[in-house]
Amino acid sequence: MPGTAVGAEREVDLAISGMTCSSCAMRIEKKLNRMPGVEATVNYATEKAHVLLPEGVSVEDAIAVVEATGYQATPPQEPTAAVDDEPEVDPEVADLRQRLLVSAALAIPVVLLAMVPPLQFTYWQWASLTLAAPVVVWGAWPFHRAAWINARHGAATMDTLVSLGVIAAFLWSLYALFLGGAGEPGMTMTFSLLPHGEEGTAEIYLEVAAAVTVFILLGRYLEARAKNRSGAALRALAEQGAREASILRDDAEVRVPIEQVAVGDRFVVRPGEKVATDGVVVEGASAIDTSLVTGEPIPVDVRTGDAVTGATVNVGGRLVVEATRVGADTQLAQIARLVEQAQSGKAPVQRLADRVAGVFVPIVMGLALVTLIGWIVLTGDVQMAFTAAVAVLIIACPCALGLATPTALLVGTGRGAQLGILIKGPQVLESTRRVDTIVLDKTGTVTTGRMALIEVVTAHDVSDDDLLRWAGALEDASEHPIGRAVAEGARERGITLPTVEDFSSTQGRGVQGVVEGRALVAGRPAWLAEEWSVTEPGHLADARAGREAEGRTVISIAVDGRAAGIVVVSDTVKPGSRESVAALRSLGLTPVLLTGDHRRAAERVAHEVGIDEVIADVLPADKADAVAERQARGDVVAMVGDGVNDAAALARADLGMAMGTGTDVAIEASDITLVRSDLGAVVDGIRLSRRTLAIIKGNLFWAFAYNVAAIPLAMAGLLNPMIAGAAMAFSSVFVVTNSLRLRGFRSASAARPA
Repeated sequence: MPGTAVGAEREVDLAISGMTCSSCAMRIEKKLNRMPGVEATVNYATEKAHVLLPEGVSVEDAIAVVEATGYQATPPQEPTAAVDDEPEVDPEVADLRQRLLVSAALAIPVVLLAMVPPLQFTYWQWASLTLAAPVVVWGAWPFHRAAWINARHGAATMDTLVSLGVIAAFLWSLYALFLGGAGEPGMTMTFSLLPHGEEGTAEIYLEVAAAVTVFILLGRYLEARAKNRSGAALRALAEQGAREASILRDDAEVRVPIEQVAVGDRFVVRPGEKVATDGVVVEGASAIDTSLVTGEPIPVDVRTGDAVTGATVNVGGRLVVEATRVGADTQLAQIARLVEQAQSGKAPVQRLADRVAGVFVPIVMGLALVTLIGWIVLTGDVQMAFTAAVAVLIIACPCALGLATPTALLVGTGRGAQLGILIKGPQVLESTRRVDTIVLDKTGTVTTGRMALIEVVTAHDVSDDDLLRWAGALEDASEHPIGRAVAEGARERGITLPTVEDFSSTQGRGVQGVVEGRALVAGRPAWLAEEWSVTEPGHLADARAGREAEGRTVISIAVDGRAAGIVVVSDTVKPGSRESVAALRSLGLTPVLLTGDHRRAAERVAHEVGIDEVIADVLPADKADAVAERQARGDVVAMVGDGVNDAAALARADLGMAMGTGTDVAIEASDITLVRSDLGAVVDGIRLSRRTLAIIKGNLFWAFAYNVAAIPLAMAGLLNPMIAGAAMAFSSVFVVTNSLRLRGFRSASAARPA
């Protein structure tokens, strides 16, 4: 959290408490945005305000504005390690649960007495008053308190509607009992789904006041629990880091809190332990369970020189790791930050809902007044007029509207984080729906980006193993990626590499040395012919020409001055890339391969994975232009890449997707970051985004349709206030539980459409 000193323009997040509905969030947002130069977004579901403060405006200034509006604001505290594993109980949920249980126990007899005439003993109505009064006063106190605070600031919210409805029903009942005929011995009532008028004041509404309070408390309680569950993925992610590390100091292990680990420290990770922080393996080899970060269940093999991520689990041998990132700079912290930023934003469609919710309450209060006066003028039935007006107040609360988008976004982005899919903002969701073309960078995205040994072709008097043993030993002394590929390929085939003597290399041409007493030369065929007078026999020359035509790299090997064979290396296609390309097609996307490699190599890869269109021989600076050309043709383009040279194209595309194994520049320029390095993550990212958008639209349709249909029914006197209270409460619960369906989203790298 930045300091509160007034300085250059900066972004801060404030934790907001006291909000009870989306109109509260709208009020705070409006007040903050009236501050000179301030841009603020307030999210009711996450209870946070994301505020851009200009130079000259401090954090205290923003907090003061929030407090002047009637709410509390504090800078979020940095998470600290818990001292035990006991889950922390949310005080809001605990309070709502207590009020709900007590109120329900008192309200149930009140409702039964009102609905079942045989239970109505002499003076039953006074027993109902005794039971209902604590429910109306104490049970509904959160609504009354919020309504009063808002009224003092000249505002009306959902709580205003609930409080007015409950108080009106209770006051009517008091009037009927003390001044009307409802308090007489032998008074009876009947219940019907539709409200009905009575002569004078012979009917009470204690069951309405009590039941509406219980229904809305139940809705609030379920909503609060669901909101906690929807943010559970992010909280779990933030809490997964190691709490201690075994630091190596003077060849001894010292156990220290994770906060004391610094960049450059070397720490030990034993089997079963979590990697303390991001780093590079400097000793040992093992398998690492990366499922926390990538969502992939299969452990990844690591050895000296490989990078490891904090909070992943060592499932193999002992490792010594040198810390490269600590604290807020680690990949886990960056993931949590990206997800939190996405959850605090608003989709364009949510802004419309917010504007509606902001004016909805005053409109509803006006409609309730019109209903009351209209019924009295047209029918003269005061009780029926009152019943219809109370139903309008209770049925019309816009809570479901405010929850429709943020809850779906909260659950969707949290689930994405668990699967290694980081959606940077809600506006990204709309982009995934419109995209029709997906441009895939070849190296590191479709292919592994690493050279691998593909094939060996030998002269007639040389065996494959002999050639690989000699060539592997010679190339093992080289630092070139092609040489490393040959040496590693030989080892993978179980060949032990002997030592090389008199090794030397010629830049861009090849290498030479002595292995097992034989003079070896490996490199370009032209170099062997010109410098060493080595001529390839026909079958080797034909094999080399054929492999080069396929876009592969060929190394010629000569032993003691004679051509002994060729080894073929190539950048290999990632497992599952072909299936993922087919999945992208099934999602309605046209895949295009983009690369700086020559066309033959690009077309070979494209053919292998099932891509028809190839853009090859593109300079890094021209990748963004290639994307722009597609856009000029009317295509809506998504770009997938991982390197610095992809950053401009990622930013230029309508939707940028960066592989998390890529560079920080590429990740910064993208809209979606994929922590997993396989192309299946692209499919999952688009599927999850589209599914989240579909849930949001379904929620908004339900919320709008509910209010549009319910208010006229209430005004027409066709809704009992108690039924209206239940319907209003469960409309909010429906929206939240519908959003929670996203928790069941499953990765399907094999391309089933969303």
